[in-house]
Amino acid sequence: MSTNHSGTDPLKLADQDGHFRRPASKFRDSVSPDPSAPFPAEKDRYVLYICYGCPWAHRTNIVRSLKGLEDIIQLVVMGDVLTSDGWLYDGKHGSAPRDPLYGFTSHSQLYLKADPEYKGRYTVPTLWDKKKETIVNNESAEIIRMFYSAFDELLPAELREVNKPAGGYYPEKLRNDIDSMNEWVYDTVNNGVYKCGFSASQEAYDTNIVPLFESLDRLEKHLAKRNTSYLWGEHITDSDIRLYTTLVRFDVAYVTIFKCSYKQIRYDYPHLNKWLQRLYWSEDEETKGAFKKTTHFVSIKEGYTMATKSKIVPYGPKHPIMPLDPGM
Repeated sequence: MSTNHSGTDPLKLADQDGHFRRPASKFRDSVSPDPSAPFPAEKDRYVLYICYGCPWAHRTNIVRSLKGLEDIIQLVVMGDVLTSDGWLYDGKHGSAPRDPLYGFTSHSQLYLKADPEYKGRYTVPTLWDKKKETIVNNESAEIIRMFYSAFDELLPAELREVNKPAGGYYPEKLRNDIDSMNEWVYDTVNNGVYKCGFSASQEAYDTNIVPLFESLDRLEKHLAKRNTSYLWGEHITDSDIRLYTTLVRFDVAYVTIFKCSYKQIRYDYPHLNKWLQRLYWSEDEETKGAFKKTTHFVSIKEGYTMATKSKIVPYGPKHPIMPLDPGM
């Protein structure tokens, strides 16, 4: 298989010992509300590049919608095909036929425009600055936190974090709890499914599959004990957003394509299932319909099928998300 500009094959997912290890993101600047900052918050200056199948990109698209940033930050959606040149534009499933800014046909071209000497994978999400013609950031965890508050001065008062019930999506009083949960959820759940699905040895798979389900059991007990609508209370936080993009893919893709088949969310985790149903189906002031409208199951299934070099997209499940229970 051909190699990319970095001299590495981005489709070779496991290391020599059979384990999948995610490389660190390379672009780590921030958008700031300070007008004198290198990347100040401005309307129509930034572009968010994503593909619908990617859970890391999905996080940023959810927050863009929750925060009412659709008219402030442009969205560009690439297709579901990942090659040695990164994600491609193909115009399928609501994606763009080519990059609307530069006419590019692959994501690698954007990375190399930002840095002709760039060496690494051409990942999403990617936050692009149209004025400086460079990548601001390609780390989802940092992009969503920018989106929480960096653009607030451009938003109506009711959408600003300072006016949100319970302190917004990353409230000061819960930050230690949120950060602590995010750490183990990332390692064993968000990234854990990849460690299982991209394992290239039985030992690597066995090492990661047990911690994955132990953490799902832990999350189930957390929700059962708290008896709240969301992970930290009656309002959505950073932890809910990060976990959602993994669990909404679990029964649909990870059970079959990634061999995470020991349990299913819908049948074996009643509290997590109810939490997932609430986020997906609700269109109230809390969710704003952002979770459902940014979730694209066809792209999810086709993307993971191609990522694992399979030619067969699994049929089903009949209900990607179980229908709401009456009275929920």
